[in-house]
Amino acid sequence: LAKHPEIKALMKPDYNLIWVVVLMVLAQLTAFYLVKDLDWKWVIFWAYVFGSCISHSMTLAIHEISHNSAFGNSKAMWNRWFGIFANLPLGLPYSISFKRYHMDHHRYLGGDGIDVDIPTNFEGWFFCTRFRKFIWIVLQPFFYAIRPLCINPKPITRLEIINLLAQLCFDVVIYYLWGVKSTFYMLAGSVLGLGLHPISGHFIAEHYMFLKGHETYSYYGPLNLLTFNVGYHNEHHDFPNIPGKSLPLVKKIAAEYYDNLPQYNSWIKVLYDFVMDDTISPYSRMKRQLKGEVKQD
Repeated sequence: LAKHPEIKALMKPDYNLIWVVVLMVLAQLTAFYLVKDLDWKWVIFWAYVFGSCISHSMTLAIHEISHNSAFGNSKAMWNRWFGIFANLPLGLPYSISFKRYHMDHHRYLGGDGIDVDIPTNFEGWFFCTRFRKFIWIVLQPFFYAIRPLCINPKPITRLEIINLLAQLCFDVVIYYLWGVKSTFYMLAGSVLGLGLHPISGHFIAEHYMFLKGHETYSYYGPLNLLTFNVGYHNEHHDFPNIPGKSLPLVKKIAAEYYDNLPQYNSWIKVLYDFVMDDTISPYSRMKRQLKGEVKQD
């Protein structure tokens, strides 16, 4: 910032995010209607080919909203309510809890017992062979859901209860209107999209140490178009209050800080290398013992 103070001008809400999220919700509602009378094989096909992409993209829209990118920091609660709305087509309550834990990830990256992005000791011990690492990738949605309860459980908040009730009501309405196939498409799309899927390469690409000494990596490939530029991950951790839309500008302005860092151009290759490289496992993360006062959401 001292060298490039113009970056401060990028620290503002991305109002286009609001309309993109609304269109994504409408796209999924249309898909729920269209799959209700299809054969099961086509429901499964479209859940993976289309629904999974929209669902995973929506989780990253929720990531943007968790940083108050939709309405700005001055309207924090507007972002929380909008996150609950964006959560609806995923089928499972996610938005409010994600925000609470994700802020810890930014404040205490790699903090032992705080950052729930760090795999548990069991994950590192058990998923150590190529086949088991493949299964671990398939089951990533399960581990991301259960890991906070094991590592850093937090008391349930009023907003989390509202998130849960709103989601249950939405799911019941979808089932009542369009039946079990639409409900299955919704849930399967979320599970498949966060598991063995090209976009899921970002889970591993972001912080697994393929090179010792480098714990955060950026990805500059085309899937950033579907993921709100979450691939610009060094840039994001440096400036978490800059919306994803503007992160390429951060890299362009401060190119001397980012161009020479290790980077990826393929999340599919990241997944392949993670499974096939016997030196990489869920243990390949930087873990820190935190000192001093820890403030959590």
